[in-house]
Amino acid sequence: MDALDQIIGGNNADAYVIYASSADPDMRYLTGFATSDPFVFFKKRGERGVVIISQMEYARAVREAKTGVMTRTAAGLPDILKKEGNLWKATALMIAGQVEGKLLVPPTFPLMLARELEKIQPVIVDEKGLASIRAIKSRAEIRDIRHVQECTEQAIGRGIALIRKSRVKNGVLFLKNEPLTSERVRAEMHRLLIDLGCRITDTIVSCGEDTAIPHATGSGPLYANEPIVIDIFPQDERTGYFSDMTRTVVKGKASEEILDMYHAVMDAHHLAASSVRDGANGAEIHKNVIDLFSDRGYENGSRGFVHNLGHGVGLEIHEAPSLGPNGGPLSAGNVITIEPGLYYPKIGGVRLEDTGMVTRRGFTSFTTYPKDLVL
Repeated sequence: MDALDQIIGGNNADAYVIYASSADPDMRYLTGFATSDPFVFFKKRGERGVVIISQMEYARAVREAKTGVMTRTAAGLPDILKKEGNLWKATALMIAGQVEGKLLVPPTFPLMLARELEKIQPVIVDEKGLASIRAIKSRAEIRDIRHVQECTEQAIGRGIALIRKSRVKNGVLFLKNEPLTSERVRAEMHRLLIDLGCRITDTIVSCGEDTAIPHATGSGPLYANEPIVIDIFPQDERTGYFSDMTRTVVKGKASEEILDMYHAVMDAHHLAASSVRDGANGAEIHKNVIDLFSDRGYENGSRGFVHNLGHGVGLEIHEAPSLGPNGGPLSAGNVITIEPGLYYPKIGGVRLEDTGMVTRRGFTSFTTYPKDLVL
């Protein structure tokens, strides 16, 4: 909240206001409260933040939110609605009744609500949002991300175990006399993650030529002697925090092209991990990986190394900071991924991804799962 006060003061504002559900990472970060319906958060400079919510959510918010709590009734919304039938105008009047002066709002603030507020008092858009605050993780946040990473490793371990146990028939992987498919591996991992209290969508289990498309989710039977990319990024339902992890495996014998790509990606991963530390530049680390790949004969662009080296992880799966062309200095407390990859049509793709923390001296990986290619 002290950092938020600095942002409010730096914009010459009197208060910060958000209107969103807890699916908005800034709202979840500032309030610690989870609900699917949008609600109001406001913080006057130098004072404690307050949420304005429905009467139904009041008791739970008092117990769970890290802010003050006020009902919409106490804030006057029902009485305002009797005079003003327009909900956006009524909500603006309710906010104005609680907060005077210049209001600072995030770039995701609803346009209709902003227009109604501007009729009453000045509204300033904080173009940068809270990314810089959220990028430095507290001890509690580190603990939460480590926990979801442990769940991630259990799930990916289950998926790889299915592939390892499979038998090959005519080049197709079979398990208990049925073809082992991307869908089955994905479903088994998802079931485990649900049991562990995680949400999960868009999990990648791709095989063969599909692995040359970085975010192809994959479908159908898995094949022997072909790369299988598993990329999984669950969110802890209780805390809202994510982790992110990718492994590439081959059941059987990997081709020379895939073996060479795998060794290059492993070396790139090691180079990046050994370069990360407080003050290091994300763009420079990304460029160093490009140079390593180039020295091995791999391209950077439409094929070869086609994406950023890494990204921040927290209440969003992709957040600040960046390890890419536009990356800046890293700071101790950042949680980032390191995920070099190579992708070639008709050959396939290889990606290895760990999540960990930037420290004063280096990179502390939260990921402990091995990086074995051949099963």
